[in-house]
Amino acid sequence: MSDARRQGAAEPTREDARVAPKPALRRFHQARWDEKLIFELSTPGQRGIEVPAPEPEVAAAVGDVAAALPDALRRGTPPALPELGQQQVLRHYLRLSQENLGADLNVDVGQGTCTMKYSPKVNDSFVRDPRVAEAHPLQDASTVQGLLEIMYRLEGLLREVSGMDRVSLQPAAGSSAIWTNVAMIRAYFAARGEAEQRDTVITSSFSHPSNAACAKTAGYRVITLPPDADGYPDIEALRAAAGPRTAALLITNPEDTGIYNPRIEEFVRLVHEAGGLCAYDQANANGILGITRAREAGFDLCHFNLHKTFSTPHACGGPAAGACGVTEELAPYLPRPTVEFDGERYRLEHDRPDSVGSVRPFYGVVPNLVRAYAWIMSLGAEGLREAAEVAVLNNNYLLSRIREIPGVSVPYAQSRPRVEQVRYSWERLHADTGVHSEEIGLRAADFGTHYWTSHHPYTVPEPMTLEPTESYSRADLDEYAAILAEVAREAYEDPDVVRTAPHRSTVHRAREDTLESAATWAVTWRAYRRKVLGEDGA
Repeated sequence: MSDARRQGAAEPTREDARVAPKPALRRFHQARWDEKLIFELSTPGQRGIEVPAPEPEVAAAVGDVAAALPDALRRGTPPALPELGQQQVLRHYLRLSQENLGADLNVDVGQGTCTMKYSPKVNDSFVRDPRVAEAHPLQDASTVQGLLEIMYRLEGLLREVSGMDRVSLQPAAGSSAIWTNVAMIRAYFAARGEAEQRDTVITSSFSHPSNAACAKTAGYRVITLPPDADGYPDIEALRAAAGPRTAALLITNPEDTGIYNPRIEEFVRLVHEAGGLCAYDQANANGILGITRAREAGFDLCHFNLHKTFSTPHACGGPAAGACGVTEELAPYLPRPTVEFDGERYRLEHDRPDSVGSVRPFYGVVPNLVRAYAWIMSLGAEGLREAAEVAVLNNNYLLSRIREIPGVSVPYAQSRPRVEQVRYSWERLHADTGVHSEEIGLRAADFGTHYWTSHHPYTVPEPMTLEPTESYSRADLDEYAAILAEVAREAYEDPDVVRTAPHRSTVHRAREDTLESAATWAVTWRAYRRKVLGEDGA
């Protein structure tokens, strides 16, 4: 019996028992476990599962599988893997998961240019099916006809979305796809005897930096077009740059400001007149699906990030998936193998003498190809266009809310709406308070969310890049805008609260000096023991 009943008090009414009203902004506090590395948790002899020895007849039939390896490739001792029981492993990774934010936990509109959208969980069930999860890349094609059919059909869907003639799903991510396009451009001019002459690639300052990086890695000289007064790539700078040394234009549209270049066809025409090719970086395609296509703008190549536009998870930066589309003229240079269908059977075709070769082992990140296929098929053509339209609507609604916050500005194209994202500036707030954009993002973590500034260099001063996608409701966007408004209020009234943030997160701040010193980098357990723990001979 409760204390209240023992004392003869009246039973609580339904009104008294209701849940207390929640504050306008969530009272978030990140879990902090001070979790050790899994190697530090290791105890010799611990096991999560006992693996029985193979039956003698099986062992005899298989033999010593390592015997054929050269001595230099054979270990003298087994790898020093961590030894833990099942419960310890489960506890370790659940604790780490509680120390992270992600798209399934918060209003994740702040990873601008990355198109962080909801990935339906039913698609995860598809890729956990043993016919996907346990497929081996060296299986005979006759045993994976279903997976090859999905790849072939997905290529067809992306051909329709882009207008291109052929598509490869082999690239492992967006940058991998850009590299693949650069490799095909190089092979195209090599076949024409123009490789040495055409040594220059043109891109723009608000295109994804991977365009310039991949071209530079391939040995090209890179010319970057600055923005004009309205934020569009300067077409006069393009006229001056395009010429007999031009190999290609690599350009994102809409760019990372969310501004769509209305003169894109003229850009393509100028480069074609100079004898160059044009590659469309469609990492920002989420606002134009079903509305405009690369082929109609005259492009020769394009790429998509399937882990952005087509709802396969980013998964902390990987595994991603990319797709390259090309015209018939460039199809011979596609990576090998390609997926082919003769009307009865699907196969992987390796005999492609003009191919740039494989750009990754085997063929694509299969689980994400299955997810992308499922997402497209669940929406259909009308659904893809609706997703784009809602993404644009969400972005411009959030834009209207962010404009109300003191200290924020929206550089360039003042009278024009944006497509699927916006690059904002806190320049005025910084001038008034001394608070930087990065510090506002760190304070946002105390409210259970985050945002991204932008690619370096900061052409837009004190930048903040937001991309809502179609996944979020009006209530979600209102909540996100309210968090930024609260942090801006704090910056004006008590800037030290923002400067010293985060206050309720797992880690206070990362030590940036360690990111610049190879002496502190430790990407392996052995390096960690040597560099961080100071153990000799580790």
